[in-house]
Amino acid sequence: MLVDSHCHLNFPELLANLPAIKQSMQDNQVGHALCISVTLPDFPQVLALAEQNENFYASVGVHPDYEDIQEPTVDELIKLANHPKVIAIGETGLDYFRLTGDLEWQRTRFRTHIRAAIATGKPLVIHTRNSPEDTLRIMREENAQQVGGVMHCFTESLDVALEAITLGFYISFSGIITFKNAHTIKEVAKHVPLNRILVETDSPYLAPTPYRGKTNQPSYVKHVAEEVANLRGISFDELAAATTENFFRLFKHAKH
Repeated sequence: MLVDSHCHLNFPELLANLPAIKQSMQDNQVGHALCISVTLPDFPQVLALAEQNENFYASVGVHPDYEDIQEPTVDELIKLANHPKVIAIGETGLDYFRLTGDLEWQRTRFRTHIRAAIATGKPLVIHTRNSPEDTLRIMREENAQQVGGVMHCFTESLDVALEAITLGFYISFSGIITFKNAHTIKEVAKHVPLNRILVETDSPYLAPTPYRGKTNQPSYVKHVAEEVANLRGISFDELAAATTENFFRLFKHAKH
């Protein structure tokens, strides 16, 4: 069994096809999925998916790409995370790729999420793009190692991965790992400890080869797992078992 550790099933193109998506998960032995919140207004929809489906879980958070949107407070995040199906805080982090200028508000928002995670004891789902130094610095300054979490859709260097691991974080690989030109990430996948790896789709984005350019879905996490297993020279079954065990070790509030 596999777990899709990061997807957005509340997005319209997936929500409209949920029965078929769930059947495809079953057909491809994808047993669980973590549905990720990106804004506070969409959180009720994310939570509803987790409440209505035994094998779905939810996170609560506000993505760093969303400017001029309802800003979360620590207390709000704590309150919303007080639900048995909410197993993580995020996605949160920094993105210096899509947005430029004075991004202090992003860093402030990131700190808010880390403080809420520590208060709730629920791990972080971290997004970092073109911002590894500041991401790691804030993680250290705010003591993110107290709760740990996952560096989702990892696209940084091996050094960044190993630094995150020393802070108690896991490294999650997405469909990008199957792209021919993803040399840096393929090297990371070969060298990080097996007990620190997760796999994800980031559906509906980043569909792996052979579905590149199409709408992604949780069942396609199988292709991510196959690629990581091939890169490491281990069997698919070993990789699947390890990443599933890692998921439930990290997200200890997830019942299975």
